[in-house]
Amino acid sequence: MPARAHETPAPRLLYLVKQLESAIRARMDLVLRSRRITVPQYTALTVLEQHDDMSAAQLARHTFVTAQAMDGVVGALEDAQLIVRHRDPENRRRLVISLTEQGRALLEDCRQDIDHIEAVAFSALTADERSSLGEWLSEGRRALAAETRTP
Repeated sequence: MPARAHETPAPRLLYLVKQLESAIRARMDLVLRSRRITVPQYTALTVLEQHDDMSAAQLARHTFVTAQAMDGVVGALEDAQLIVRHRDPENRRRLVISLTEQGRALLEDCRQDIDHIEAVAFSALTADERSSLGEWLSEGRRALAAETRTP
């Protein structure tokens, strides 16, 4: 049977990923606003939870923002006493960033709300499907990072 000439193509995966990211971001904005932090600030805190003693440049790369944007994030987090900058013990000329106990406590306070957003977003998936999705998304990110050619 021949294909109809005017069939609407399925949405691109990139479009679907962006729609999901936008919906998640909106929900995160709502729950984080009451804690007086932004999504980029929360993201930076979660990265520092996983990788202590990062430079601001490293933190910017891991949180997908520019170095200039990270300056504002770091300043706000430092003003709120959620992070501290200190000299790297292995390279005294280098400043690194670490979470404070207040920063760790804030992440713990956010955990239930963020877990809920993730659970709702992926409630139709089995544990194995969630694991596979995580692997696929990570592979897509790795592939793009490895691609040296620009469009």
